[in-house]
Amino acid sequence: MSDEQQKTHFGFQTVNEAEKAGMVHGVFTRVASKYDIMNDVMSMGIHRVWKDAMMDWLAPRPGAKLLDVAGGTGDVSFRFLKRAPGAHATVLDMTESMLVEGRQRAEADHMADRLNWVVGDAMALPFPANTFDVYTISFGIRNVTRVQDALNEAYRVLRPGGRLMVLEFSQLPNAAMQKAYDLYSFNVIPVMGKIIAGDRDSYQYLVESIRKFPDQETFAAMIRKAGFGQVSYRNLSMGIAALHSGWKI
Repeated sequence: MSDEQQKTHFGFQTVNEAEKAGMVHGVFTRVASKYDIMNDVMSMGIHRVWKDAMMDWLAPRPGAKLLDVAGGTGDVSFRFLKRAPGAHATVLDMTESMLVEGRQRAEADHMADRLNWVVGDAMALPFPANTFDVYTISFGIRNVTRVQDALNEAYRVLRPGGRLMVLEFSQLPNAAMQKAYDLYSFNVIPVMGKIIAGDRDSYQYLVESIRKFPDQETFAAMIRKAGFGQVSYRNLSMGIAALHSGWKI
């Protein structure tokens, strides 16, 4: 590979691909204990509405097997299990401290027999092909070094008829609205990170990583490239976030 091919972005920085995973791991290790409260503060609680919208569209089926990648503290898995009697969820995250925080939540105690917590890499999942009915990743895929590799892995581990659903920050279609959102993101969120989590730099990276992520149509094309069919997306809050769906047909 050439030097150019081995480069990627870490927020607005250009870094070697081999370095990015460790840098992202450092970010989420530092913010793990405050991650859930920061999500509430940054989004004014709207992330909960987005995750409920994700579940509404997903319509979890009883007995389904979910793989929740970059699942962190289990927020999406808990929602899935509450809607799907007899279902099972595997929460995978590269940052063990995020999984530790998840295991300590009250919901984890109530659902312990229906949950697995696994440290792993989205680009090299430690599961056989055709294992899961549903693959979700929420606010995590933009942190993956090679997004296409993660989507390819999602396709591999899903059973035929399985479904991919991605919840991620996206782009507003209106330039003026995007500019206003950028002003809020770059001027307010890092300050919140410093006050609440004691870590401005990590939240500066998180804001920058949102701006580096592909827009809705470009990301939909990447999902199709991985092999998924019936790919579609829905904007949430006018495009601040988006849900992308695809099926392994």
